[in-house]
Amino acid sequence: MAAHRGIEIYPLASIQGGMAQFYTPQSSHETMLVQIPPHTIDDLFVHKSQTDQILVVRGRLALVTLENKQYRYTPLSDRLPQVVKIPPGVLHGAINLDSEPCTIVNAVLRHRPTQPRDYIPRPRPFPYNLAIAGAKLAEMEAAIIQQVVVSGRGGFV
Repeated sequence: MAAHRGIEIYPLASIQGGMAQFYTPQSSHETMLVQIPPHTIDDLFVHKSQTDQILVVRGRLALVTLENKQYRYTPLSDRLPQVVKIPPGVLHGAINLDSEPCTIVNAVLRHRPTQPRDYIPRPRPFPYNLAIAGAKLAEMEAAIIQQVVVSGRGGFV
């Protein structure tokens, strides 16, 4: 599924193997495990030399991107395995409104050597709208629950 400004969001492919579900790894030059503490409202980052490929493996967060002087909030959860691909030049940050940490895997694609400025936080030009971020997370949770009910599994994914 395409999102905005070159950001791609797509479900993670998987196969069933006995009782286990095996998910396809993402190609990368470097893989990072990142933990976002509870109640974190992150500043923005922009990478000029890499593409981030983010997968939430524990918890949930709202990914924030800045486009045309507006924030966009993309909800992500471990209960809905999907990858968000963020190309170079896109300002982005994370919001973890929960009381538990959120853990993500970032399968980084390097386009040239690392630039020190790629990892310097950028101040937010205006405050995030935490009500919208929370509403997007709630919408996603409702959709996950609806999917479980429709599938007849009777439990959570």
